[in-house]
Amino acid sequence: MTASMHRGNVAIVGASETTTIGVREDLSVLGLHAEAALNALADAGLSPQDVDGIATAGLPAMEVSHHLGVAPRWLDGTAVGGCSFMLHVRHAAAAIASGAAEVVLITHGESGRSRIDAPPWLPSLSSPFGQFELVYGAQAPYSLFTLPALRFLKERGMTIEHLAHVCVAQRAWATSNPRAQRRKPTTVDEVLSGPTIAYPFTRDMCCVVTDGGGALVMTSAARARDLKHPKRAVYLLGSGEAAEGTLISQMADLGSFRGFRQSAKEAFQTAGLAHADIDHLMGYDAFAHLPLYILEDLGFVKKGESGDFIAEGHTAKNASLPMNTNGGGLSYTHSGMYGMFAIQEAVRQLRGEAIEQVENITTSFVQGVGMFFAAAGSLILSNQRP
Repeated sequence: MTASMHRGNVAIVGASETTTIGVREDLSVLGLHAEAALNALADAGLSPQDVDGIATAGLPAMEVSHHLGVAPRWLDGTAVGGCSFMLHVRHAAAAIASGAAEVVLITHGESGRSRIDAPPWLPSLSSPFGQFELVYGAQAPYSLFTLPALRFLKERGMTIEHLAHVCVAQRAWATSNPRAQRRKPTTVDEVLSGPTIAYPFTRDMCCVVTDGGGALVMTSAARARDLKHPKRAVYLLGSGEAAEGTLISQMADLGSFRGFRQSAKEAFQTAGLAHADIDHLMGYDAFAHLPLYILEDLGFVKKGESGDFIAEGHTAKNASLPMNTNGGGLSYTHSGMYGMFAIQEAVRQLRGEAIEQVENITTSFVQGVGMFFAAAGSLILSNQRP
């Protein structure tokens, strides 16, 4: 099964976000799912009646399928936070390879800013989080992430200036992107002088908060050849998923996330590729420390080198490893679960349709994180089938 679902045997044939992102007071969460889904199906040249598999996070899969008129014989409601969609791609590939589904639709929609029909965040007080972290005031992402971020910087002798360099690098990609929520060029000094949200994070070190969604359509490589735009197919070469625990305070190592290391290792192994084969990297960046973890935990740089790697411009335009080329969650968009948008940008890049297009790109590595270092999902995508 591992070989048949990887190495280009399954493809993304449709990919689209909601028509607009940012503030969408006109649509509910379900409406955002539906708009993204219909856009992605149109992109693939397919209709809801062609779909026999569906995967969602946030809303029940059957709620979305019923609304769209899809009659699924395969469903996946995996919900592990922002990387859920990386896992959906992996699971859909397995379903297609096994014959459990032929055409899978993966949908995402969140009213993160306008909160139109969005469920309230009500953690259980009897859960491990409720008993051992929430009672101490660790209620929001920015307060939960401060502990590992400070530990990471201390262990490596880095400073908060390195976090600011991440923001500057991401913003440079977003300045020409009309869909990006933060487009004004910035500097390290400007990032550091912004309001402190929770030390060490200033405002620009925290993601934007938006409404929006996205969707993917997947099928076999053989079926992809018969569709409307076969040359726009993006193939899954490798993937991985992993989890640690839901309590940040109980991570095995605050300065390194086991989930990243494990999921990325499997992605490289299943793809049969090495780091030097990767042309482009999309790394989940809800907060400025995450790209630093990703670069090191995935093995693109050695421990302690990530801060200078970004500060020296190695993730910028025309550099050795273009990273987060849409501006990321820090500048492009972040509805609450960012992973779908990272996959969308990877697909755009591999199709040659990105706003800031990376030249001569054939591979993209997409890394997601879920629920504050609880889960991880990795994808290696390509515009060429091996």
